[in-house]
Parts: sequence; C-alpha cells; structure tokens
Amino acid sequence: MSLPPNFNILNSNKDTKLFAAGQTIFTAGEVGEEMYYIKSGEVDIILDGKLLITLGAGHIFGEMALIDDKIRYANAIAKTDCEVVAVTEKYFNFLIQEHPYFALNVMRVLADRLRKQTHS
Repeated sequence: MSLPPNFNILNSNKDTKLFAAGQTIFTAGEVGEEMYYIKSGEVDIILDGKLLITLGAGHIFGEMALIDDKIRYANAIAKTDCEVVAVTEKYFNFLIQEHPYFALNVMRVLADRLRKQTHS
C-alpha cells in the first residue's frame, strides 16, 4: 500500500498568499498559471454551484492548469481564512526535477480525484 500524497516540502516556502473566508481564489474559465498548496485553512472547489470537495492544510488544488495548459474548470473559494503557496509553472518544473516524488504525488492526487468523480 502506498503512502498518501505528501507536499510538506512546500511548507518551508515563505512566499504565500492570504485569502479571507469567502474570497475567490480562481474561477472557472480563467487561464490557470499556478497551482496552490494549502498551508492553513480550507478551500471549497465548486462546479456549477455544486460543492465537489473541501480541501484543508496539506492539500493541493488547481494542478490541472499546469499540466494541460487549459482553462480552470471549477471555482476555488476560501471556506475559511487560508494561507496558500502559489506554485508557478517554473517552480512546478523545478520541484519535479529536484524532487521526483513530487510529480508522483501530484499524479496520485489526480488519479484519486478522477476515481472519485467516476464513482459518484
């Protein structure tokens, strides 16, 4: 059995963004230029007004935009006050090169979310 995805390497990143509860982080249809790692707080991912998932500290979101260069398909709203690390494409590529397990963890998150969507 494999370990759950671990993105703790991003905890040491001091370049963070703060979002107040209820604040929009990104909206569906936008071009995505970064993914996010939640250092603290919770974020709701909403599609067509329906809550898909609530993510907390230690989770990532918005990663698909860095992988396929497509627009955002859902909205990300801060459920609580939160602190996130924005991971640009350049930083993402650096993390993958320097820490290969980072890429594997991103793939595990994508696979898990795909499985959950196909079984709901």
